[in-house]
Amino acid sequence: MVRFNNVGLRYGMGPEVLRDLSFSIEPQSFQFLTGPSGAGKTTLLRLILLSLQPTRGFIKLFGKDAATLGKDEITALRRRIGVVFQDFRLLDHLTTYENVALPLRVQGRDEASYRAEVVELLGWVGLGERMHALPSVLSGGEKQRAAIARALIRKPRLILCDEPTGNLDAESAATVADLLIALHAQQQAIMVLVTHSDALGGRFTRRWSMNRGTLSV
Repeated sequence: MVRFNNVGLRYGMGPEVLRDLSFSIEPQSFQFLTGPSGAGKTTLLRLILLSLQPTRGFIKLFGKDAATLGKDEITALRRRIGVVFQDFRLLDHLTTYENVALPLRVQGRDEASYRAEVVELLGWVGLGERMHALPSVLSGGEKQRAAIARALIRKPRLILCDEPTGNLDAESAATVADLLIALHAQQQAIMVLVTHSDALGGRFTRRWSMNRGTLSV
C-alpha cells in the first residue's frame, strides 16, 4: 500500500531534511510514529500524501509510482486518503454535520445520497447530539472527533493522523486515541498516527521513531 525506497528530501541546495527512508506499510495495519518536535514526522506524512516530491529515491502508493503520476492522478489518489490534523481545520461558519459532509459535497454528491451516512458516522463518534452545533461551541475533543469523522466520510483506504491529540487535555486525548483505535478496527484501513507524546506512545507496542530526519523501524 505504501512503499518508500531510499527516499531523501532537501529544499533547494540545503542539506537533506529527510534521508535514507526505506519502509513498507501493509494493508490494514496501524502504524504508530513518534519522535521529538522537528524530527521530520509531518514532512514524512506530506510525502505519503504526495503534497511533496522526494529529491531522491522512489515512493509507491497503492501500487503506483508517485514519480510517474500526473496532477489528476495524484488528486484521485488523495481522495483515497483521509487526514486528521492537530488544529482541527473545521470551517467556523459550518455546523458539525456540514463540516463532516463537506468532502462529499465538494465531490458533487446530492445531499439526499449521503445524509444518512453522515448522520450515522456522527453518531458513531459520539456527536449525534451535536451535529447542528457550530465549531465555536464545541470542546477541543468534540472538534477533533468532528475532524476525524470528516477524514473518514469518504471511506479512505489510508488515514494519516498528524498529532491528533496535540491540542487536547489528557482526558480528551485518551478518548480520541481510543476512538482512532476503534475506528481502525472497524474501517480496516491503514492508519498512520504521528505524535511526540510519550504518554500516547506508551499505549502502542509497534512503533517507529524519527529523529533528525532518519527513521528507525
